[in-house]
Amino acid sequence: MRFALDILLSIAVAAAWFTVLAYFRLRTPFERLHAVTFINIAGTAPIVLAAFLSDGVGSHSLKCAFVLIFLLPASALLAHVTGRALHVREGERR
Repeated sequence: MRFALDILLSIAVAAAWFTVLAYFRLRTPFERLHAVTFINIAGTAPIVLAAFLSDGVGSHSLKCAFVLIFLLPASALLAHVTGRALHVREGERR
């Protein structure tokens, strides 16, 4: 089980580094929004799975699951609102 935890946490760290590299590689703020949204899910999901593997179904792992369930719609909504704000700032109305 320790190996599975190490793999899951390594995936979360790799997702974070991948997001950092992608953020600096992408040119426009619209493209960078994708990197931020990616880390919300790709970084949180392995941590939640690791919490369930290490603690079982308990208060800590359920709190982690709640955070993931909250982040799914909240990160999509935040990316949408930020994209709209960028369009308005640049003078584009849709």
